[in-house]
Amino acid sequence: MEKEVSLKRSLILWHIVIIGIGFIAPTIVFDTFGIVSKATDGHVPAGYLLTVIAILFTAGSYREMVRVFPSSGSAYTYVQKTINPSLGFIVGWSILLDYLFTPMINALVCSIYVSTLFPDFPVWLTIVFFVLVTTLTNIFSVKISISVNVLFVIWQFITVFVFTALCIIHLLQGKGPEGLFSLEPLYSSNLKFSLLMGGAALLAFSFLGFDAVTTLAEETKDPKKTIPKGILLIVIIAGFLFITASYFEQSALALFPKIEDIEGTSSILAKYLGGVFFQSMLFSASLTSTFVSAMVSQTSASRILYAMGKDGVLPRKFFGYIHPRFGTPVYNILLLGLIGLTAIFLNLETATSFITFGALTAFTFVNLSVFFHYIIKERRRGFKSVLNYLVSPLIGTCLIVFLWLNLDQHALVLGISWVAIGISYLLILENIFKKDISKINFEA
Repeated sequence: MEKEVSLKRSLILWHIVIIGIGFIAPTIVFDTFGIVSKATDGHVPAGYLLTVIAILFTAGSYREMVRVFPSSGSAYTYVQKTINPSLGFIVGWSILLDYLFTPMINALVCSIYVSTLFPDFPVWLTIVFFVLVTTLTNIFSVKISISVNVLFVIWQFITVFVFTALCIIHLLQGKGPEGLFSLEPLYSSNLKFSLLMGGAALLAFSFLGFDAVTTLAEETKDPKKTIPKGILLIVIIAGFLFITASYFEQSALALFPKIEDIEGTSSILAKYLGGVFFQSMLFSASLTSTFVSAMVSQTSASRILYAMGKDGVLPRKFFGYIHPRFGTPVYNILLLGLIGLTAIFLNLETATSFITFGALTAFTFVNLSVFFHYIIKERRRGFKSVLNYLVSPLIGTCLIVFLWLNLDQHALVLGISWVAIGISYLLILENIFKKDISKINFEA
């Protein structure tokens, strides 16, 4: 009998943090700044602060669940083992939206960047090259992917640091020391909570990196300790970075002429701050971020598909296969590469709409999973348990619900349509193929 090949445990804490930060992409604070500034009426750091608070509670729920279920399925695994197997499948199906469409978005963004430099270069060729590079890198080894991530993430950190430093220098020259400590970016008389929530809903997907690393639990050494520490570090580092950078950018924006190009706000401000050279530096950092984010999202999606294949809710021979030499789910990665090529036929708005829906679905049900596992199943009812397993996830759920209420209607329609497809597949699986989801050995 042929020995079954499984994922290799080779990742340690710093690998996990780099992967999570790479998925988040530090320079995304500049890519989305103009849009969120308009949505929040000039209070981007306040939007980030609100998002970080909401995400910290949800990250706490992820930390609790990965300690109990250190497997590669993330939210899919947590829900199907604590609440209901069929619901777990639907949650896993929903979160695939994030990981399927993030590489597409990055491929599209990369093609936009290349088109600005080389207008005559075919967009489809840029997308094909982009998908080919990310797919081949992920096939050979997760550690090769990490090595590439390290270089690109360091470059992004340097760029964010220089951008922030230039903002501080111009604020000191323009407004003096008091210009560094203005409350205007965080709070002003025209701040509206509804606008702030709308901005926070847009920013929620920026923190998906902590969810992504939970899909690598089966490849991590001592995952019950390493992954929870990694989750906390990822959220804290990203939150501090985003709030700080957006605070000084929002403050410095008032020193220069009004920028009409909403999406290009940060790029134009970069030129004001440091000339064409620094604008090019920001451009290159943003370009590298697309590769890092795409590689990590493809890695995460392939592991979720692997978990579903291993559990038998997707064909096991294909989705549950691990290459004996590379130690990676090769078929899943190739499939995701082919799906990524559909970016040739999509636009950025359509692809982006899917992501936040999947993220909020995962966040909501992971919070609920903590309650069902610890309070309902394990019946932990002490004071500390109630705080950790009832109050904290309840606060996290309520904060995520606020973000749901401010989600774009277009995203809701597309997301619900995707869920309907998943439910249809589940019904076919249960009624035509007579597969009882509740009897699948999820511990296999």
